[in-house]
Amino acid sequence: MNFNQTLQTKFPHLEVSCLKLSEVQKDNEIFRIDSEPFKKSNLNTNTKLTYIKLSQIANINPSKLEISNLDKNIQVTFLSMQNLGNGVINDKESGTIKDFESGYTYFSENDILIAKITPCMEHGKCAIAFGLNNKIGFGSTEINVFRIHDSRFLKEFVFCYLNREIIRKIAADNMVGTSGRQRVPTSFYQKLLIPLLPMDFQLEIQKLVKDSHFALEQSKGLYKEAQNMLYIELGLNPDNPLQSILDFHPTPKEQDSKLTQKSLKQNLNISIRTLKESLGTSGRLDSEYYQSKYDKIESYIKNYKEGFNKLELIEIKDSNFTPKAKEKYRYIELANIGANGSISAPLEEFGKDLPTRARRIVKEGDLIVSSIEGSLSSCALITQEFDDCIVSTGFYILKSLHINSETLLALFKSQVFQEYLKKFPSGTILTAISKDELQNILIPKIDFKTQEEIATLIQESFALRAKAKVLLDEAKARVENAIKGV
Repeated sequence: MNFNQTLQTKFPHLEVSCLKLSEVQKDNEIFRIDSEPFKKSNLNTNTKLTYIKLSQIANINPSKLEISNLDKNIQVTFLSMQNLGNGVINDKESGTIKDFESGYTYFSENDILIAKITPCMEHGKCAIAFGLNNKIGFGSTEINVFRIHDSRFLKEFVFCYLNREIIRKIAADNMVGTSGRQRVPTSFYQKLLIPLLPMDFQLEIQKLVKDSHFALEQSKGLYKEAQNMLYIELGLNPDNPLQSILDFHPTPKEQDSKLTQKSLKQNLNISIRTLKESLGTSGRLDSEYYQSKYDKIESYIKNYKEGFNKLELIEIKDSNFTPKAKEKYRYIELANIGANGSISAPLEEFGKDLPTRARRIVKEGDLIVSSIEGSLSSCALITQEFDDCIVSTGFYILKSLHINSETLLALFKSQVFQEYLKKFPSGTILTAISKDELQNILIPKIDFKTQEEIATLIQESFALRAKAKVLLDEAKARVENAIKGV
């Protein structure tokens, strides 16, 4: 029995090993001597397979020199960490090369993107870039880019291999930096071994990934159709709904109002209020609260043909729940919320390990809305899959008596309401919407038939998103089984 076997026998509850200095120094440019990079899980491979270093089959973090001769004014795609979901691209933003050329990571169509940092990496923020404007994209500097150039490997297969839980765990063990700002070094990926599997198998994985992408794009199309239906019902231009509000002219009665004349100065963001009209009415003295654009939005809602409501106290579920220490719970946090009201896989923790803010239980059909300024777009519909999950106290849980949750989701996620919600946060260190302010938000009374049509579209959208996830999970599972020789 060698020394390592002796140690493991003596300490069976621990992972123990002894390495020679030469073994520690091998492929260890920054000379890490902490134990994490040398765990057994980091060293295990299937000896029956051929492995090739990722740096040999891919260009890692391509140089911007590739696009140095392009017109700096052409439209390109921008992806923030929020746009990058668990194996998918949730949404895309646009700009020009000159907007992002400095200070952002460059990538192009079909490149593999993966987060460098925690907690983004822990949430599986990894995707294949597709549908980019002019096939060019930029993103956060906390994204690693891999461009496969070896014809023996399909990008879809490599993507599934990198997007597995075991790879994220090994990458986390190899992170460098101080607590809270740790990153996976590029050197980890340069020496990461990728198994060479038969092309027939890789083609099967490619089809699953492409079918997943197709279902996801269909899902996005249905959600956009629901959003446009809402805009049209409200009399707004779907292509520029906020401008429709800003161009709105109040009714003659409102034009006679001294308050409206003061707050809607032509082309100026000026609002003049007396102490009685400000602090005496709303309890607020911060100037942001009285911006004229908010007056215009509220005036527009008040003039909606079907009228409007405010959220009632019974429609806001904010009672706290104390988790039991030894029971396991599924916990949804802000990082789990994607575009179009989707939710990625929640964390699973024992009650004793949950953060103190994990105190609210959600039920199927609830709508969760972030109260935190800067995260107001984090709204999500609780489907059957997430029934009985726990969420943070940073969310409000809504269940309206007058508007179904699908329509309320579309409303809160709309461009108009995302602008409108910025009116309400208050506070100093953590600026958030209070419960009292939440009850001041005006909600248009959407026609019931329109609500049903919007709900149907969003339900179909969510079903397709679920199908996309199943296909992607199947692809990853098949890669996992192939590596294990199952």
